[in-house]
Amino acid sequence: MEAEFIIVGAGSAGCAMAYRLAMAGRKVLVIEHGGTDAGPFIQMPAALSYPMNMKTYDWGFSSEPEPHLNNRRLATPRGKVIGGSSSINGMVYVRGHAEDYNHWAESGADGWSFADVLPYFKRMEHWHDGGHGGDADWRGKDGPLHVSRGPRKNPLFEAFVEAGKQAGYEATDDYNGEKQEGFGPMEQTVYNGRRWSAANAYLRPAQKTGNIEVIRALAQRVVIEGGRAVGVEVLRGGTAEVLRTTGEVILAASPINSPKLLMLSGIGPAAHLAEHGIDVVADRAGVGQNLQDHLELYIQMASSKPITLYKHWNLVSKAVIGAQWLFTKTGLGASNQFESAAFIRSKPGIKYPDIQYHFLPIAVRYDGKAAAEGHGFQAHVGPMRSTSRGAITLASGNPADAPKIVFNYMSQEKDWEEFRNCIRLTREIFAQDAFKPYVKNEIQPGANVQTDDELDAFIREHAESAYHPCGTCKMGRADDPNAVVDPQGRVIGVEGLRVADSSIFPRIPNGNLNAPSIMVGEKMSDHILGLDPLAASNDAPWIHPQWETSQR
Repeated sequence: MEAEFIIVGAGSAGCAMAYRLAMAGRKVLVIEHGGTDAGPFIQMPAALSYPMNMKTYDWGFSSEPEPHLNNRRLATPRGKVIGGSSSINGMVYVRGHAEDYNHWAESGADGWSFADVLPYFKRMEHWHDGGHGGDADWRGKDGPLHVSRGPRKNPLFEAFVEAGKQAGYEATDDYNGEKQEGFGPMEQTVYNGRRWSAANAYLRPAQKTGNIEVIRALAQRVVIEGGRAVGVEVLRGGTAEVLRTTGEVILAASPINSPKLLMLSGIGPAAHLAEHGIDVVADRAGVGQNLQDHLELYIQMASSKPITLYKHWNLVSKAVIGAQWLFTKTGLGASNQFESAAFIRSKPGIKYPDIQYHFLPIAVRYDGKAAAEGHGFQAHVGPMRSTSRGAITLASGNPADAPKIVFNYMSQEKDWEEFRNCIRLTREIFAQDAFKPYVKNEIQPGANVQTDDELDAFIREHAESAYHPCGTCKMGRADDPNAVVDPQGRVIGVEGLRVADSSIFPRIPNGNLNAPSIMVGEKMSDHILGLDPLAASNDAPWIHPQWETSQR
């Protein structure tokens, strides 16, 4: 195929762009280093902890020793598979808050305010409210990406929402609608009992057009001639070759690999490139900088009743659940089990929520390890807008080497204050009447962990990444020395090259990042095709009327 466009990365944004370009009749070559996403470990929603811990599907990145977290190296999973991280993530669907995108526009990402991006969220969605209500006018009805809600049959899901209301917080029928703030049902990218990844939603329909070729290869660098990207050098079957394009190269390789590829191609901080013997094509100081993520803790409670998922935490029950899912796509295997959620403000004077909750009716880590034997449940909780910033840098000029990843987590005093608030507010929620029939005792942090120093020690040892890295190829105006791409995703200083994935986020949005990443692919495809953007929305989101003086 003589490609008009080369997309590096068949992940969330890459698949969305491939779909829109192919549907427009353009010839697209997609380069993906990972293999097939077939098989129950990926397609069964309840098996979500497996693929992100398997070398077959995950790049296996980890941070450098984090200086403020006892020098721990934190896992940084990224999908190395068709569908990218949408094939190994928790399938949680969160758009983010309207004020997140307004901040993007205010910081130089012109045309990316909430009014600008809402039509793209609607275009991508096929929303199923699951009979739980919601804001139908705010949601998309016929897009490629199916968004659903779990059945919420376990009484603990409702107890979590009721406890939030008893503690004085708002409720919301749809945190992806007009009102993010509050306690309510959580949404998931699951359809007919299967993970509805970007590959299922976008790439496979696009392949039916005959306009797409997907090749399995490792992208090593962008080939730039006369200041213009003309192709990509790849390693395929042990042989290096150059795949050329008549149009553009688009990097959608993740916030880890997209800046790495730019730097290997001579685009980045000149002094850093020189350290590794790389000729400078464009001196862009922001490449690899502005790295952000969400940290979270698991606040775990022992259950006084045997109603949690722990009763299924054995080989026999897992086999039964797996068999039911395999043959019918129903049962516990058909949900990611994240079925209740909340977004709240940590204290008065904060305009919109800065804490997110995922509730899970079992006490267990993402790697499948239980903190304590027996029935329990947990809230995943963490601050949304840390001001700590890290960086991606090259370990060497060898494309086979993983880059160095330093998040610089918890480097600001405000981070510690926010995390202490997270723990104390969660304890308050679990102490409400709605949980009294179910709470036996606190597993972690544990009732003996109370003072600021004790809480800080727990945070240093137990805080984990929520797997939301972003920001390493910041979008902004061309005169911003720290911007890497302009508001149309074009790499500043190089023709014919764009970046379109979560690396372009100026600031991390509220919640999980799969939905915003797909939205970027949707919107950027219109820029690539030279189409007028979808008409801006006039819908205004709900903001707490007393946000300046009242937390609840």
